[in-house]
Amino acid sequence: MHWTLPNILTVLRLAAAPAVPLMFLYWARPYADIAALVLFLTAAVTDWFDGYLARAWKQETKIGTMLDPIADKAMVVIALMVIAAYSSFSAWVVLPATVILFREVFVSGLREFLGDVAGTLKVTKLAKWKTTLQMVAIAVLFGQGIFEHYFGMWSMGMDPAIIGAVLDGRESDELGLVPMYRGMFWSGYVGLILLWIAAALTLITGWDYFRKALPHLKEDG
Repeated sequence: MHWTLPNILTVLRLAAAPAVPLMFLYWARPYADIAALVLFLTAAVTDWFDGYLARAWKQETKIGTMLDPIADKAMVVIALMVIAAYSSFSAWVVLPATVILFREVFVSGLREFLGDVAGTLKVTKLAKWKTTLQMVAIAVLFGQGIFEHYFGMWSMGMDPAIIGAVLDGRESDELGLVPMYRGMFWSGYVGLILLWIAAALTLITGWDYFRKALPHLKEDG
């Protein structure tokens, strides 16, 4: 393997994928959420940089081309597993996550079956946008965990009626509950919308890959 900077960035992104659940196993929240958020933002940036640098410096390699989509898929799949678990397997998270996971397995199976002609399933621009949107959605949902933790911690022991009065503006917000609540609400809402849009793009790109593979799936004779 050629240890070029683009390849190093790709390998680091691949190694970061299993680190996400380990953070939640060994670190208390919200530190695990913060670390996961930083990790995902870093992964999104390096995902763009390693491809750009490889092309700009003419350092594109076969191993880098192979590992780059694997690193993206590993980050997304493992993070979705963690988010689904911490959402108590909410249908709003599990359904789009299932679509994304199914598509990734299906397309990977297609590529493996096609073997030498798998080049017909080259990554499209729409597929790259799909991956980017998935990472942004996951990062936003990790952000929700941060707001949720601090809102719950700061409102612990408070009477629900008082919390309601603070959120409605009828009581002064001395603890800063309102911005935490708004952050929790909007990050969760926006994160889910982005995740569902990403799931829709996942279906579209999956169908596109299947359509391109159909000529190679026909029986001889």
